[in-house]
Amino acid sequence: MSYFDKFEVREISNLDLLAKEVVEGFIIGLHKSPFHGFSVEFAEHRLYNPGSSTKDIDWKVYARTDKLFLKKYEEETNLRCQIVIDNSSSMHYPKVKAGKNLQLSKFEFSALGAASLMNLLKRQRDAFGLTLFDTEIITHYKPKSSLTHYKLLLSKLEERIQTPAENVSTNAAQCLHQIAETIHKRSLVILFSDMFDRNDNKDELFSALQHLKHNKHEVILMHVIDHQTEFDFNFSERPHIFIDLESGEQVKVQPSEVREEYLHKVDSYRKQLKTKCLQYRMDMVEADIKKGYTEILRSYLGRRSKMRI
Repeated sequence: MSYFDKFEVREISNLDLLAKEVVEGFIIGLHKSPFHGFSVEFAEHRLYNPGSSTKDIDWKVYARTDKLFLKKYEEETNLRCQIVIDNSSSMHYPKVKAGKNLQLSKFEFSALGAASLMNLLKRQRDAFGLTLFDTEIITHYKPKSSLTHYKLLLSKLEERIQTPAENVSTNAAQCLHQIAETIHKRSLVILFSDMFDRNDNKDELFSALQHLKHNKHEVILMHVIDHQTEFDFNFSERPHIFIDLESGEQVKVQPSEVREEYLHKVDSYRKQLKTKCLQYRMDMVEADIKKGYTEILRSYLGRRSKMRI
């Protein structure tokens, strides 16, 4: 378990530093865990196959390991990854600090998750892009693998963290349809979203998810939620004021008065979403903001291994 799996986060002002900590902790954890099979094959070297040219063999590595490895260069990038993040106001929940430690909002959690994935992609010399959306596409950068590109995308995420969207709804279905048309053929698409849409037509949202699969894309849905409050509805038994972050509407209610109906609707939607992801052959990861990034990074490695040329 890494430092950030424990969620002892004091601030989120330097995504690059935090992402490095997350990735390094994850890699150490891989080497110590039963999941060692998910090897992180960094782009600097690859195993030598008999019959391959010997001109790129790294003889220094051979002297240390007694194994033949080929040097691998940046132009050999074989994966394009488009990271897509929902920036609607519901993603900026919760908006409070939890004790002495900072409680990350769903967007902050997603931003650090995206930064960690980009750090891992950068180490592997794979190309990565970034798309942010709410009612429309806000930011869209196509995949590249350079350090300058990496720093640019981190700066865009940090800007959004510093200026969270207020009373902004989402039109996920429309935006996902647009994104699907812009992504290069046979890419990996990683979507961070709570999957709340201003449009109550779930079929339209599910259709947009399916559209992401066209052109031979592989898709991972990071379903970002605060499990304790949004799925378990775990609130103390006293009157609460619940605020719709996207519309600003408020309602004062005793949790016990609405818990049963709320849990029924949430569970029903959750099952529908899981079923559709299975039907569309997408990976769906429950990304609880009170947990770490192990499952997020592991799901990426698992999907990447299936896409290797």
